[in-house]
Amino acid sequence: MRSGAAYRVFSYAVLSSGIFVILFPMYLTVTIAMKTQAETTKHFFAPPTAFYLGNFQQVIQKAKFWTFLGNSVYITIAAIAIMLVLIPMLSYAVSRNFHKTYYKVLYYLILSGIFVPFQAVMLPIYRHMGNLHMLNQHGLVLMYVTLSFAQGMFLTVGFLKNIPLELDQASKIDGCGVWQTFTRIIYPMLLPIVATILILNSLWIWNDFQLPLIMLNRHPDYWTLPLFIYNFKSEYSFDYNLAFAGFFMTMLPIIVLYGFSQRYVIGGLTEGALK
Repeated sequence: MRSGAAYRVFSYAVLSSGIFVILFPMYLTVTIAMKTQAETTKHFFAPPTAFYLGNFQQVIQKAKFWTFLGNSVYITIAAIAIMLVLIPMLSYAVSRNFHKTYYKVLYYLILSGIFVPFQAVMLPIYRHMGNLHMLNQHGLVLMYVTLSFAQGMFLTVGFLKNIPLELDQASKIDGCGVWQTFTRIIYPMLLPIVATILILNSLWIWNDFQLPLIMLNRHPDYWTLPLFIYNFKSEYSFDYNLAFAGFFMTMLPIIVLYGFSQRYVIGGLTEGALK
């Protein structure tokens, strides 16, 4: 009994510490963003006495915030839209022909990308995209789609292996071709794993700093929100309130997206990776 009680106390202590580590930076971001500079200097960790919104107005007025927001939105939506078409299509072809050597080799070749660290391909990516004159938003979308295939195919092929081949055969008897079978029968059944790919890659693309730094930092008009925050900090390092207001405005859209769709992540990962 004593060991069980001690274990529960220890577990709650660890969980409480974890919650504090996660929530404390959020608390600082929100409180500092909504305080004046004088109030922050006087009471840095204290909550604001009033919800001051002037910092958000200054961020929008002094910087091209809407331009950077538009860049992030375009890159995220374009990359995700292409992923949600190509990854299920290729995964369906591989899963239904896995007994053939070509498709099996193709699958493991793409899957091997999971084990390659980004630092190993960072310089080749920059030089290759530079030679193609694609150090811009369109080239960045292409790179996100390319780098997403390893994880996306791993999850989707694992999910498709649990959809019986009898469905394909029945649709063929009913007169459906491969494309009709995929679009009308298979793809609707892939919605849990599609939602998982959508959420995971949206979080990655929206918050990513390394790829935009490599490909977009040469031209300020191409910046995404993480690059805006990076360069904003160097320009306004003396004003914590403006910096934290920028942090808050940058992370708010993706927090809202994740809050509404987090239940799909666990379900999709479990069905795609463990079944």
